[in-house]
Amino acid sequence: MTTRTTAKPAVHTIPLPGLVSPHDLTQDRQFSMNLARGLEVLRAFTPASPVLGNREIADRTGLPKPTVSRLTYTLTLLGYLSRDGQLQKYRLGPGVLSLGHPLLASMAVRQAAKPLMESLARSTGCTVNMGVRDRDQVVYIDSVRADSTNQHLPDIGSTRPLLSSAIGRALILACPAAEQRAILNYLRVKDRTEYEAQLPHWQADVVRFQEEGYCHSKGDWRKEIHAIAVPVRTHLGGLPVALNCTLSTHRASRNQLSREVAPLLKDAVFQLELALGMR
Repeated sequence: MTTRTTAKPAVHTIPLPGLVSPHDLTQDRQFSMNLARGLEVLRAFTPASPVLGNREIADRTGLPKPTVSRLTYTLTLLGYLSRDGQLQKYRLGPGVLSLGHPLLASMAVRQAAKPLMESLARSTGCTVNMGVRDRDQVVYIDSVRADSTNQHLPDIGSTRPLLSSAIGRALILACPAAEQRAILNYLRVKDRTEYEAQLPHWQADVVRFQEEGYCHSKGDWRKEIHAIAVPVRTHLGGLPVALNCTLSTHRASRNQLSREVAPLLKDAVFQLELALGMR
């Protein structure tokens, strides 16, 4: 007598936003490859490379040049790219800015944090930033620049690497354990050499956060910048957010950030969580 077994339905796991490659989703009927390719074109532009031609975009995205030509033509007509007729190249258009403003304007945590960030900057002399995760980077959603010697000019929309920055590690620690593992695995696969180089800093901050409640970068990203960071508890399902305080290395006296600034940063985060109804 044979026993019949009923096959269990396949369980589809939903990948974390930003931790997917369009090339891995070619069999997903719900996934719009054309839209994904268009967004990859927009992401090819950076502060270091604000003007790109079709060939350069193709090289950066891995897309065929004819596909890139169609996408840049379409994105230009829609206002998301501007064409430089003299250079025969493209730059991001005003339409990209209009997409970001509704997000920033609707983030209650940003509005609640502003006076606390300004007070913290005044009392410490640090530049204070608020960031969220975007793929393998931190993107700043607000900044109060008090340290005029910081040459890296933090600003809304500027980015920092996730694993080599204190605020990036704080954002990872703000996530549940399963999401932390997914993010770390993504970083390991994307650039194993960089992942292994930064792993000791991550491991040290895991312990530091458990014991002292903050993350600390002593020039891990840029040797001329030191920083501490603390994640902010937001409502269930909300976007993980973190605050940092940064100082130029030559201004940061021995243990100043950990001894003097960290208690003030943690108190600011506590006050922010109170304002958000998380305490």
